[in-house]
Amino acid sequence: MDADTALPSRAPTATTNERRSPRRPLSLAARAAIATSFVLAGFLGLVGLTLTQTNKARALRTLHDRLETFAIAYITNTDVNRYGKLLQPETSPNPNFSRPGSGLYAVALGDHGYRWESSSAIGRDFTFLKPLEPGQSQFVGPVDTRMGRLYYYSYGVALDTVDKKSVRLTVMVAQTEDQLEGESAVFRHTLVVWLSILGVMLIVLQLLLLRWSLTPLRKVASDMSRVERGDSEQLDSQYPLELTGLTERINAFITNEREQRTRYRHTLADLAHSLKTPLAVIRSQLESPTTGDEAARRSSVLDQVRRMNELVAYQLSRAATSGRQTFASAVPIAGHAEDLVQGLEKVYAAKNVLCEFDIEEGAVFYGEQGDLLELMGNLLENAFKWAGHRVLLVMKMQRQAGRQRPGLWLSVEDDGPGIAEDKIEKVLQRGVRGDERVQGHGIGLSIVQDIVHAYQGELVVDRSPEFGGARFSVSLPAS
Repeated sequence: MDADTALPSRAPTATTNERRSPRRPLSLAARAAIATSFVLAGFLGLVGLTLTQTNKARALRTLHDRLETFAIAYITNTDVNRYGKLLQPETSPNPNFSRPGSGLYAVALGDHGYRWESSSAIGRDFTFLKPLEPGQSQFVGPVDTRMGRLYYYSYGVALDTVDKKSVRLTVMVAQTEDQLEGESAVFRHTLVVWLSILGVMLIVLQLLLLRWSLTPLRKVASDMSRVERGDSEQLDSQYPLELTGLTERINAFITNEREQRTRYRHTLADLAHSLKTPLAVIRSQLESPTTGDEAARRSSVLDQVRRMNELVAYQLSRAATSGRQTFASAVPIAGHAEDLVQGLEKVYAAKNVLCEFDIEEGAVFYGEQGDLLELMGNLLENAFKWAGHRVLLVMKMQRQAGRQRPGLWLSVEDDGPGIAEDKIEKVLQRGVRGDERVQGHGIGLSIVQDIVHAYQGELVVDRSPEFGGARFSVSLPAS
């Protein structure tokens, strides 16, 4: 290929990121407005159709009565002479019968070939008209004729002569459909205009009501923006009852997230601060001149390493505490309690400790499973350490009106020596053991206290009324 030959350029292809993003769903206001418009249009359409049909039925009934009145008027004005001959009506009940092409016609048929037509019916074709028996009537229409579509009313009578003979007469009065349709068209036009005006007014009113109804949701969005900007700590406005549950859970979620972030920050700061002293001691031991007492130096370094291990374990447990969660799942308690006790009974088999359960059926813990295991595990292990032979674990649900999730009351009792009131606060401090002769790191109860605080609960230490030893009671609130 020659150097001067230009390669054909390719059109740039769209990457996955450049593809059109999914269409954003319609807003609640738009959805409600569209749905309302369709429903309103259907409703007004049905109303219009019903009124149109009702008006048509009324118009037909009015036409029937009108034509019947004209027919009776013509019958009343028709006489019979002494020879039985029918005499033409002298007057007409409506001037249109005298005006050709008026659309209002009258025709009479009688015995001996008698036929009479109003001036408006002259030259028209009424061959479809049939004589009726006396007393018989009919209202027919619309029928197709050469004059157009007609509605007509026919009535058959028998007129008596002087010598008591009867002469049959059938009177028909007809009207073209155009006159009826003209009246119906005016009614339909008026109805459409007013229904359209009513529909527009209802849509505007619905939009105003919708805007007013969605004001609390806009208020929630505005308050959320204030929280995101840092202008507010929580959603602090007054909301309707339907949104109270949602806003309370949002506030709980915000609070939990901030507490979790604060806990992580404090944990890292505490861990860094706590490790400074052990690290300084180890460094001092390692940098000091070598002496003959190598065993003492080794023991000092190992002691500081053990202390650092305890600090790391404590701070990691503290940081891992999830705390109270708005959307936490329910963790069954009974099975985990049995597993913990079985493990502790093996560890403290030499003491022959009997652990009794008083766990409410269906009792659950709303939070992380790890927090439940830490909470129960540390309290039970502390009870097994100090117990003589008996330990009691109690679990009760605490239901509260207006709350969807019940609270939890947990207590662990033992028959050990108990804790003096003046030493309770000291025992709950990190790294402090009730008796230095009992093996342990002294951080278990401190972890329990941190978990209880994270779940906004309360830890109470007193004397067991049944066993006489210590009783640790934890109360977690309903939510």
